[in-house]
Amino acid sequence: MKRFERFKREVLNLPNMITIGRVFLIPPVLVLIDKTDPVKCIYALLIFMLASILDLVDGVLARRSGLVTVFGKFVDPLADKIMVSAVLIYLVADARVPAWMVVILLTREFYISGLRSLASNAGVVIAAGAGGKAKTVFQLVGICFLLVHYPYRMPGTEDYLSFHSVGLLTLGISLIASVVSAVQYTVGFGQALANQRSD
Repeated sequence: MKRFERFKREVLNLPNMITIGRVFLIPPVLVLIDKTDPVKCIYALLIFMLASILDLVDGVLARRSGLVTVFGKFVDPLADKIMVSAVLIYLVADARVPAWMVVILLTREFYISGLRSLASNAGVVIAAGAGGKAKTVFQLVGICFLLVHYPYRMPGTEDYLSFHSVGLLTLGISLIASVVSAVQYTVGFGQALANQRSD
């Protein structure tokens, strides 16, 4: 009974359930993208935005309720990676994003994950830099624009806004921030490791 209660607190708490729920929001987004219909694309955007907002909610809820757990620390970034990776790959398949951009973005994610694992094993803490935060913001905004995809007329004008072009530009900025943050993490890891050995 005690083991179940501990499992319930560590794994089956509300923040973790919200995190896991975010993963189940991904398939509807992919199905809606596949419909290649302007209205369906708006629905895909709304679901993706809901999943992104829930990412903030589960973190705040976990901290305020004292439910920050080892499982939560593992599954939250995993859910983020699954969500973003799945949508980006599907956008490549739909010819909305060049494959090379997604390859670089996802390679960076795997590299940073590996670096963090090495740092953890070495007992080294690498602080998140501004580049990593900028990457996340621009990446999510870029994906939102790319999900809408189609041009829409600006209110009160005859001009149209190309959501696709703006999305590619924003994702390009995210790509630059990704490379910068990868360099920051690498340098930070090297410095922390050197400091640890000198102590």
